[in-house]
Amino acid sequence: MISVEKYEGLTARIALINEEIKRQDVEFYLFVPGELNFSNNVLSEDGFYNQVLSNTRTYFSSQYHLPLVHSRLASRDKLPSDKYRVSLSLYAYQYALSLEKTTHRFFDTVADVEEEEAVEQLEVITDMAVEILRRLRRYVPKDEGLIKYYNNVDNYLSWLTEQRFLSLVAHMPRSAAFKPIREQLIAFCESEAAYRIEQNYNSVKAQRDPTRMVNKMRLARRLIEYPVTIRQKDVLLGQNLNKIVKGAAAGLVMIFVTFAIIRMRSFLGEITLSFVMAMAGLYAMREIFKDDLREVLWRWLRKGRPKWRKVFTDPTSGQTIGNQLEWLDYIPFDKIPEDVKKIRKGKLRQREESVVRIKMVTNMSTTKFLSGYDMTREVWRVDFRPFSRLMARGKQRFYALNDGQVSHESIDKRHQFNLVSKQKNQDGSFTVQRWKITVNRSKVIDVEEVFS
Repeated sequence: MISVEKYEGLTARIALINEEIKRQDVEFYLFVPGELNFSNNVLSEDGFYNQVLSNTRTYFSSQYHLPLVHSRLASRDKLPSDKYRVSLSLYAYQYALSLEKTTHRFFDTVADVEEEEAVEQLEVITDMAVEILRRLRRYVPKDEGLIKYYNNVDNYLSWLTEQRFLSLVAHMPRSAAFKPIREQLIAFCESEAAYRIEQNYNSVKAQRDPTRMVNKMRLARRLIEYPVTIRQKDVLLGQNLNKIVKGAAAGLVMIFVTFAIIRMRSFLGEITLSFVMAMAGLYAMREIFKDDLREVLWRWLRKGRPKWRKVFTDPTSGQTIGNQLEWLDYIPFDKIPEDVKKIRKGKLRQREESVVRIKMVTNMSTTKFLSGYDMTREVWRVDFRPFSRLMARGKQRFYALNDGQVSHESIDKRHQFNLVSKQKNQDGSFTVQRWKITVNRSKVIDVEEVFS
């Protein structure tokens, strides 16, 4: 399952869930608008990988009751502390993700649905959040070390829920239909603020200083994510092959230079000024053609080979639980698979676009996963800042006629990227998806999945 959404500023987020499978093959095709004149000369393939892309991988579970079971066992001293912490972190992490995604989705769709339906959605969100927090607080561990960890998690989830609900109140329509749910959300936020004061979770200074509070909660979020985030080590492939190519290119050029020197010596005779000038010219040609020959050989040998490998390690046991091979290259239009061309559509614009292909082959040893978990969630962040630098500055004027009067407004220049994913299923078939990503110079405006 693959989903794409806008994140912060000029960043889009791609989420992939490995659903109980050992191997996953996924390809992404990013179509860059032709008017940006993006190419390998602007940003190399290695530069694209290091500057545009970043990723993290965490454990994931659909068994939401599992942390609560672990909580009951921990309260009876029947569960190791490290396992309880990981379980509670996973529970909090998945709740935080779901809450953020649900509220973002409400902001994006509230203008397109009826008021009654929007109010119903808010009621569902509120009820689920209240129920999840109630279940979390039903069982509190007895061990002092676990209580401290539990308090940190409970404090963060309470604060995050309050912040997300206040954002809903601030941005929801002001019509009378939303008044009851607005009052309900405000009452809930007030009760959560009072609950944190009652539990003495935060100092008076932190409560009075928003900056201090936000930074504290940011650290609490990192504390929650740490036990469930799978460690990964990036390995650049082909380094030894690159050394061999350098040596081979230098050797081939030297064979030519040596042969030329022998021929010149027999032709020019003794060492003269002409011979010295000819030698200087040969060595100059060697320096010119050595790098070109090395580049040609390197590209020929690396064609179709993976460029990077990630090694995944369990954060608790330290065992290697899998690896991922990765490819990234700029490809011409003719090399795009037919099913990707078909879902992309718009052949005229498509031929003008630059295409970046990203391929990943993941192999995981699910038997070495943390006990109770058989899925992982991988998140790729795509940073559009290198593309924003290529976008023209300024705004475009839009004129309209209203009741005989001409009005005008400034419109941001926007560019539309297309992202196509191609995922191989267990039966050998492929699932192809497409998203339109609208970007201006300052942020990602919208991400829309296109169904065809």
